Amino acid sequence: MPQADMPKGVHRVRRKLANGKSRFHFYAWRGGSKFWEDDHRKPSDPAFYQAFAEAAARPKPADYTTPQMVDDFLSSTAMPKGERSRADIRKRGLRFADHFKDAPAVIFEERGARGEVNAWRALWKHSPKQHDMVGTHAVRILNWAVDEGKLSEHHCHKLHRLYEVDRSEIVWTPADREAFNAVAPEWVRRILCAACETGLRPADLIKLTPAHVEQTPRGHRLRVRTSKRKQLAHIPITPALAEVIDTTPPSRMLILTNANGNALTPHRASEGVRQWRDKAKLSDELRLYDARGTAATRLLNAGLSLAEIANHMGWSVRHAANVIEHYARVSPDETDAVLVKLAQAKGGVA
Repeated sequence: MPQADMPKGVHRVRRKLANGKSRFHFYAWRGGSKFWEDDHRKPSDPAFYQAFAEAAARPKPADYTTPQMVDDFLSSTAMPKGERSRADIRKRGLRFADHFKDAPAVIFEERGARGEVNAWRALWKHSPKQHDMVGTHAVRILNWAVDEGKLSEHHCHKLHRLYEVDRSEIVWTPADREAFNAVAPEWVRRILCAACETGLRPADLIKLTPAHVEQTPRGHRLRVRTSKRKQLAHIPITPALAEVIDTTPPSRMLILTNANGNALTPHRASEGVRQWRDKAKLSDELRLYDARGTAATRLLNAGLSLAEIANHMGWSVRHAANVIEHYARVSPDETDAVLVKLAQAKGGVA
């Protein structure tokens, strides 16, 4: 078919419709991505030329490899802002690029690519969490490629998952904390106490300073902008947390430090708790992060509503209620009082 009436490079295909009429499909190049459909052989809409210019600027499939696609994503503004999140997606994205290093990115426009991605994920079938995470990050990269026009589509949405866990029933009970505190050094005890009293993530705990403490009409509270959700959290200071704050040496800028008084990383804070958890012979399912369940109960007792607790934790109201209810069941000394307050809080949720 003569193409003299088309911009140079356009590939036009006529397809007959069921009603006998014709519909023209326009591609940026032969075998390239489709950028326009029209009833007319030569579209007159100015948007046609704009769409062609944008499609022609995209890399041709044979020249655009999967590693290039991953590199483009890792250099893009679509990367998360958090340091830990960036490191995670970079690690798994590079694994994705290495496995498909000889494949042009366009293969993911084919249905069979879904099976290829699942076969690659199966390399981690011994670790369901890793299996799911590599797939999650691969799909994130593919979604970005479609949004940026580097791919027309992909077929890897909603990949099946192996990892299923409900951590709402994993909490630090009073007995756990007592056993932990009996063997752990002071700097690690302070970390666990602050986590159980505030519900803050390790990344926020290690940044706490006396400057986060502010006066209230009835006492004190912490005013913290959380690193993950970038929202202000106003956390009542319980007696246990007040002791941690009050015993911080005046010369220290940070409330929580390592044994030498130096700054912690989120990983070191979590590892410190894990190491002394093991020495206390507690369940290996317990993590520093699970102190958030204990904190939810503390915050309920301190007067926060279920909705406020859920918002602070980044949970649903139902999940927050389930966590607190489980904590009450495994903490006999607090069961009655906690369940009464929980019932009252549920009654106040719209």
